[in-house]
Amino acid sequence: MTAIPFDNSYVRLPDRFFARRAPTPVAAPRLIRLNGDLAAILGIDGVWVAGPAGVEMLAGNTVPEGADPIATAYAGHQFGNFVPQLGDGRAVLLGEVVDRDGHRHDIQLKGAGPTPFSRRGDGRAALGPVLREYLVSEAMAALGIPTTRALAAVVTGEPVLRETRLPGAVLARVAASHIRVGSFQYFAARGDTEAVRALADHVLARHYPEKSSAEHPYRALLAGVVARQADLVASWLLVGFVHGVMNTDNMSVAGETIDYGPCAFLDAYDPRTRFSSIDAHGRYAYGQQPGIALWNLTRLAETLLPLLAEDEAASVEAAETTLAGFSPRFEAAYRGGLAKKLGLSGERAGDAALADDLLARMAENQADFTLTFRRLCDAAERPDADVGVRDLFVDPTEFDAWVVRWRERLANEGRNPAATAAAMRAVNPAFIPRNHHVEAMIAAAVEQGDFGPFEDMLAVLARPYDDQPTNARYAEAPVGGGVGYRTFCGT
Repeated sequence: MTAIPFDNSYVRLPDRFFARRAPTPVAAPRLIRLNGDLAAILGIDGVWVAGPAGVEMLAGNTVPEGADPIATAYAGHQFGNFVPQLGDGRAVLLGEVVDRDGHRHDIQLKGAGPTPFSRRGDGRAALGPVLREYLVSEAMAALGIPTTRALAAVVTGEPVLRETRLPGAVLARVAASHIRVGSFQYFAARGDTEAVRALADHVLARHYPEKSSAEHPYRALLAGVVARQADLVASWLLVGFVHGVMNTDNMSVAGETIDYGPCAFLDAYDPRTRFSSIDAHGRYAYGQQPGIALWNLTRLAETLLPLLAEDEAASVEAAETTLAGFSPRFEAAYRGGLAKKLGLSGERAGDAALADDLLARMAENQADFTLTFRRLCDAAERPDADVGVRDLFVDPTEFDAWVVRWRERLANEGRNPAATAAAMRAVNPAFIPRNHHVEAMIAAAVEQGDFGPFEDMLAVLARPYDDQPTNARYAEAPVGGGVGYRTFCGT
């Protein structure tokens, strides 16, 4: 038995789908962390991976038995502007494994050196962005949100040059696949319908096998991607996540969150919030994310038009009909999630207005998103706990005016207050990757070589829905509500 049971399928596609490229070796790799639980799920020998030979593999110094390293080709709309060739410029896909439940996963080394798609970049990753992606992707997994995962992180012993010299690192990322909307765009832009069809067939077999036998399988494929993206973005909003760069090349057709560059989480609630330093006009702001997801899906539909029907008019009609399913699917997921956050188990007239009114009052009063909903859990059980919520509002009377209607609505549920509170705590996290703590964690690692805060945060965020009194500081909002906080891509 090999240390990693590779079973590669993407390399069986035509050569124009990728470039074969081994990772570039580094000077002195050292393991920061191995995700042992994930390794076990993937059937990977964790003892070997954590040992000297495994660390050499994770850093890109050796290619393990069974791997077939490639850099994949894709295009993409970046902030609305189409770039016909992007591709894996600093990542190498080692291969695929099938986990103990029969699910296929890519294992990719991010920061593994230059590829034919690097566009004059160094192909490397700095330590800070690697730690951010490891931490946030694992936090998202614990929150129950579909996401790529982090298998391991290593330091390379080599610096990378950004605005200054920074320690280099490599992230071993695990994904259902790394196929993006931009993967389809790459071939559609070249008029390569044969490749679009081959890619669609691969995605159907890999991610939507139940749709392969549909009367119109490519329409069913588009509908499947639409549904998963609607559910995914709704789940983002419900925990206050802001992606940062929702370009089409960062949109997985598998329905996972991918690429955690300038992402962050809301502190004070404001739908206009954007964190990315390169998102000058707020294209990917928190409240814009559903609309951008639909825009991206429309770009996917455009690539599939030759496959949807025999003539153009029928193809366009099929695409439009399928895309029209996004909004109702998103609204059902988002509204249903908001109702659960408020302790409402059954849908009634006025529920949406009740939730919207709370959000509007939160925005007007700079109330912290996560703390407001978490403290409402206590308020559902004990009216005297209202003080904890109202203290989050600049004008507490704004909360007082709303909470009366909420309590009346809860009374109509006829549920025991303790049961309501327990149900709410299961969907309202106590802990998210607070931006100020993420930055402090990165600074400790980069500037002092101290990975203690990284390990501490990982432990806390592995149980986001549990009260952890000894870790209460990780739940605290930053001074000033996080206003003005900015994130950077790290490339």
